[in-house]
This record gives sequence, C-alpha cells and structure tokens, in this order.
Amino acid sequence: MIAAALPPLAVGFFGLGIGYFVFGGAVFFKYPKESNENVNHAMGLWGIFMPGFMQFLAGTYIFLGLTVFTAFRSSPILYMAGLAFTAYGVHWFAL
Repeated sequence: MIAAALPPLAVGFFGLGIGYFVFGGAVFFKYPKESNENVNHAMGLWGIFMPGFMQFLAGTYIFLGLTVFTAFRSSPILYMAGLAFTAYGVHWFAL
C-alpha cells in the first residue's frame, strides 16, 4: 500500500475558516442587529457546531490514517496537526 503525501488538512482549516467567517462577519458588520432565538440557533449551528465537527472529523481522520490504516506518511508535524484539530474540535463541541 502506498502512503499518501497529502492528508486532509484542508477539511480542518475549512471548518476553522467557516467559524471565523460566521462570527467575525457578524461582529464586524454588526448584522443581524437583533438577537432572537432563530438567529442564536443559526449562529450556534454554523458558527460553533460546524467548525467543531469539521475539525474533529479532520483530526480523527488524520489519527486513524497515521496509526490504524497507515494511509499517510508519518511525521511528527502530522501527529501534532491531528492532535490540534481533534482538541480544537472537542473544544468547539464543549462550547
């Protein structure tokens, strides 16, 4: 089996970007101004749950690809990326 050179780091960074885009845009543009239950639900779903899920998914995928399935070339940096994405995803879930 040939190990892939490119792990799915883009999935984790996509989740991180979505979280900052949603909350950063809401704070920067001050839109929507009123905070009702529907706005809070949408902000929680797209600004907290989705980034956390995407980063947890990327971290778990990287760890499993490094350890169980040996699908990626092993490096200490890749292990740290897997740890960081998993920890940050769990952090978003805890919020």
